Amino acid sequence: MAEAAVKEAPEAEVVEGEDGEAAPPKKKLSLKMLIIIGAAALVVLGGGGGAAFFLLKPKPDAAASGKAHKAKKGGKDEKPGKDGKGAVAQVREGPDGVLFYTVPDIVVNMQTADGRPTFLKLKLTLELPDQEAADALEPNMPRLQDMFQTFLRELRPEDLSGSQGSYQLRMELLRRVNLVIAPSKANAVLIEEMLIN
Repeated sequence: MAEAAVKEAPEAEVVEGEDGEAAPPKKKLSLKMLIIIGAAALVVLGGGGGAAFFLLKPKPDAAASGKAHKAKKGGKDEKPGKDGKGAVAQVREGPDGVLFYTVPDIVVNMQTADGRPTFLKLKLTLELPDQEAADALEPNMPRLQDMFQTFLRELRPEDLSGSQGSYQLRMELLRRVNLVIAPSKANAVLIEEMLIN
């Protein structure tokens, strides 16, 4: 009789186990189940991405209140860069009528003998004699940053070692500032921060 059942239903496979019993059929994931799993994964990933986007983005009212607090506190004149992205130059009054013009941070990749990546980060403040020099500096800031970048990229870390290295760096940067804002002149370049890694 088993042979007759097999002959009548040729599509159905009869698989016999070791004891002659029929083995249970293999379970396959149905299309409906795959769609449900895909939709659940999409919801989890989309929700995580959306949460990260909303939770990690800076809050505009906090940034605005921080700027308002600085303006009230120190009387600093902040001038955002043309791109409006955090590149901020600050002008503050100093003693004896001089102005301190803080240049946006400069980061360059330096030359090394062994070819490993070494970076230099500088935070500079320019000492200017009057507002006229500050006004001459502002529109020429892209030109000045370009001159700084090309000069600083050619330096090696050993060029900046010791007080002699930082003195020479200040003098070279001052020369370049004065070339850019001529006929106005800057009094000095002050290095507020210099990091080499």
